[in-house]
Amino acid sequence: MSLNFLITGTGTGVGKSTVGCAAGFALRARAMRVGVMKPCEIGCEQRAGILEPADARALAFASGCDLPLELICPYRYRSPLAPPAAAELDSAAPPELEHIVDCFRKIESVSDAVLVEGVGGLADPIAWGFDCADLAAKLDLPLVVVIANKPGCLNAAMRTFSYARSKRLRLAGWLLNDVEPALTPAALSNAATLARMTEVPSLGAMRHKEPLAKSVIEKLLAYRN
Repeated sequence: MSLNFLITGTGTGVGKSTVGCAAGFALRARAMRVGVMKPCEIGCEQRAGILEPADARALAFASGCDLPLELICPYRYRSPLAPPAAAELDSAAPPELEHIVDCFRKIESVSDAVLVEGVGGLADPIAWGFDCADLAAKLDLPLVVVIANKPGCLNAAMRTFSYARSKRLRLAGWLLNDVEPALTPAALSNAATLARMTEVPSLGAMRHKEPLAKSVIEKLLAYRN
């Protein structure tokens, strides 16, 4: 049985890629075959004739995933917009759900674990008509919700949990990511406050630019049991 998750966030810039890379590296260190996927990447630069997906490359490098880039990141756009808007502006093909599903199944077939990084927040569109929540439902992926540990994050977290429940998605847990090296008083109290506000389990916290704690990985590994 594969150990698969969709890494989503409460918005952009919360550290989904950072957490994904850290989780991929930690699972790889446990001798697991780790597959990664970032179905859509925006803001790509063109290099050597291709659109280079920096986040997808980082995920693959950290996890040791050597599968073709066309599987890991099938849709890439220059414009730093939501994928369907970027596709229109770039005059490119928009993402297709069934193609993403097909790429995921190929990755899953040769992996012990697959980490899929979503686009922005859970309700952000992948294409007109389906969003990251719809993708999680289609792939039957439990969610790891990354929350930027800063003032104002509690409301965004609760709205994300509420939307996930409205879509009947499974929530593996939430993780507070210290996006700044210096913690404010609010950031120091956010974990305890959020734990009292929701029954969604806490996976722990990730200190600024530090590896994931062993306890976080143990919780992810235990989730499938």
